[in-house]
Order: sequence, then structure tokens, then C-alpha cells
Amino acid sequence: MNLRMKSEWRLWLVALSFFTRLPVQVADFEEADLNHAVKYFPLVGILVGLIAVAVYGLAILVWPLQLAVLASMAATIWLTGAFHEDGLADAADGLGGGWEKQQVLTIMQDSRLGSFGAIVLILVLLAKFEALSHSSAPLLPGIMLAGHALSRLAAVLVIYTQSYVRTNGKSKPLATELSRHELLLAGLFGLAPLVLLGYKSLLATLLVVLVWFWFGSKLKKRLGGYTGDCLGAMQQFTELAFYLGLLALNFK
Repeated sequence: MNLRMKSEWRLWLVALSFFTRLPVQVADFEEADLNHAVKYFPLVGILVGLIAVAVYGLAILVWPLQLAVLASMAATIWLTGAFHEDGLADAADGLGGGWEKQQVLTIMQDSRLGSFGAIVLILVLLAKFEALSHSSAPLLPGIMLAGHALSRLAAVLVIYTQSYVRTNGKSKPLATELSRHELLLAGLFGLAPLVLLGYKSLLATLLVVLVWFWFGSKLKKRLGGYTGDCLGAMQQFTELAFYLGLLALNFK
């Protein structure tokens, strides 16, 4: 293995250690490594999607489809440590309860769960469950895989197009500018699973794009950029948007 491959493998391990609960050890870790590891965020989504598919495949052997879907969702939440769900709740509390930028950021940092966060979190999780439960069973593995990868690409695009608005925070190391090469690689990982679903699935991404522009514009207007919590919210919103887009097309 040459030095370039070793370096990329190390960045992949950094991405795994940051975005999942997998017991990955990275020697001589530096926060700057996270900036270059962001390009592997959608690839982490593929791994999370594969585990969701595996749990679903085992659960469907003994339980009804709805329980199998619920088990797969629980597995992904455990695997990521509810990283993105927590961000969704915090972002909803901040944007829903705050008026001025600093007030919004302060609320987001509060570890307590507020009304806005609880309501939005419950609605999004329930909507994802319902959307997956009403999707075509034979296509569910591909749908899960594509949803997890594509939604993480959406978060990467926020990093690429906007500025980080905190002076510190858990996502500060991700905040420096991505190169076009890194963005291209992230795009490849984020879009590749769509091949499993055929060209019609590309139409479902239109709703993802609309949600991305809507929430991204809200972040730009309210905060002038993003925080780590906003990235988690974007991932959750666009994952749901993809599932709903497929349902709207009566995708079978």
C-alpha cells in the first residue's frame, strides 16, 4: 500500500470514528484530518445503509414489514449515536424558539430538549417510518441505501456552499473549504446507490433538491451559515424527502 492509499485509508477511518459509534482507532489524530475526511461522509452513509439493509433482511424473516423497518431504523440510530437526530432536534429548537442569530445559536447549544425539537424529531422519525413501510418491499434495500448516502451528500453540499458560523463547536474541524476533487468524490459516493433503483429514482431527487434549497436558504437568512446541528437537520430532512419523493412517484 503506497503512501497515498495509506493516507486515504486513514481519512476513511477518521470519518468512521467521527460519524459512527464503531470502535475505530486513529493514531496521531488531528482535528484538521476531519476536514479532508468529509468527502467520505456519503460513503459512511452507504455503510450505515448496508447495516440498515442487513438488519431489515434478518428482521423480515420473523416479523411483519413494519417491525422490520422499525428495527432497521433503530439500528442506524444506534450506529450513529443519534448524531443526526440530535442535530435535528437542536436545530429545530434554535430556529423555532430564537429570533436573533445569537439567540438561535445559544438555544442550539442547550442540552435540554425543547418543544420544537421534540415535535419535529417525532414527526420526522414517524414520517420516515411510514414512508419506508409503504414503499415497495423488494426495493426497500436499495431505497435505504440510496437515502442514507444521498442525504449525507446534501450535508456535504452545505459545507461546500456556506460558512460555519460558530467560533468553536463539534463541527468546527469540518468547516474549512472543500476542494472540487473532494466534492466530486463525495458526489460519486452519494449518487452511486441510485443506480440500484433505476433512472426513475432521479426524479425523486427533485424533492431532495427543493428541500435542500429551502432549508439551506433558511440557514443563510437566519444564521448566515451553518452549524453542526444544521448539518444533522439537513441530513434528516433530505433523507425523508427522498423517501417521500419515491412514494409520490408511486415507485415500484
